[in-house]
Amino acid sequence: MFAYELHRTAHAELVREAAAQRLGREAARAAKAARRTGRHEPEGRVSTGKDRYTTVA
Repeated sequence: MFAYELHRTAHAELVREAAAQRLGREAARAAKAARRTGRHEPEGRVSTGKDRYTTVA
């Protein structure tokens, strides 16, 4: 009976760990999607670093 309870405890810990990893991946994916959607908004970034300065003749 002790081995069964030990197995159930280990299984429950693995399930919790997998859920935490899944939640982390989903949060990272959501953050990446949120950054991506802001690129083409009308109130987005005004200028980039590339077009800030012009070349001198």
